[in-house]
Amino acid sequence: MPYTAASLIPELEDVVQRGTPERRSDMLKRVTSLFLEGAPRYNEDHIRLFDDVFLSLVEEIEAKARAELSRRIAPLTNAPLEILRRLAHDDDIAVAGPVLAESPRLETEDLLPVARSKGQAHLFAISSRKGLDETLTDVLVNRGDSDVIRKVASNKGARLSPAGYSTVIERAQNDGVVAEAVVQREDLPDHLFRELLIRATEVVQRRLLAAARPETQSEIRRVLASVSNQMSAAAAPARDFGPALEKVRALHQAGQLGERDIAEFAGDKHYEEMVAALSELCSVPIEVVARLIAGERPDPVLILCKAAGFAWTTTRSIILARPGANGKSNPTLEAAYSNFDKLSASTAQRVVRFWQVTPAPIARAS
Repeated sequence: MPYTAASLIPELEDVVQRGTPERRSDMLKRVTSLFLEGAPRYNEDHIRLFDDVFLSLVEEIEAKARAELSRRIAPLTNAPLEILRRLAHDDDIAVAGPVLAESPRLETEDLLPVARSKGQAHLFAISSRKGLDETLTDVLVNRGDSDVIRKVASNKGARLSPAGYSTVIERAQNDGVVAEAVVQREDLPDHLFRELLIRATEVVQRRLLAAARPETQSEIRRVLASVSNQMSAAAAPARDFGPALEKVRALHQAGQLGERDIAEFAGDKHYEEMVAALSELCSVPIEVVARLIAGERPDPVLILCKAAGFAWTTTRSIILARPGANGKSNPTLEAAYSNFDKLSASTAQRVVRFWQVTPAPIARAS
């Protein structure tokens, strides 16, 4: 051991045996600085000796001192292993966090006990690591809250098992942040990509389309178009929109088609004219509008109407004029009003732009 380190031994013995927490903290800082100065030159025997010293000093000192030690030694490739394990199990996340998130010396077998027993803050720190194997991510996604799931999904160095992927996909159906992260993963199997898009709520589908990279957008469009084509017959009963479309186009060209006309079509149950008018005013293909409106969820109607600048009264009339609607107010309608009020015109218009160029996802019950 270097002479400087050896010269600390008498004082160290006194501190360990009779030192106050303040003296221990001061000595810990000195020993930490000494280790950091010589770390590149130390062999395994030196490192084990420092390990013993650190373990002797960290008992009965305040968390602030332990946290500083954790922060300083976390990035080192040859940090003493036993003190790393001790810090990783600390209940205080300020102490455990740096080594859990950064230490290259801690391996899966060191991290698993922490992942299986500690709280969400510890799980989140582990999920931030540059590399995570499937054994660890299985525990993280099974025990983790939304923040942990999101972090794992967005961590490109985290490998997911088939079971882990299934768990993440399940969470992604209702969590747009997780869904966005998952579809960006290069290791996402094609069948799970398709499953996510099919099973996701419409809100998540819209978020994926709005946020995806161009190459991912193309794939999302392809999958949604495929699903839409396969299910269109069941989603929208065969109707002849030809005469209605011809009628509303004539009105549109004459400058006589507007929100009031759509409201009247809806109120009079002129379904074909209502769909055709929405198609014209929103510039969305009529077969897309027909499939969207025929679904059980009112969300597509909210988006189309908000993008067109319609009032809630008009939107409500269109919702109630859809196939299967009972024409009366209900909890679903009340929820639709709340969602319509929260939906911004810019977001609605961004979604409608996708519908203008590609078949739309099927509207489904949640």
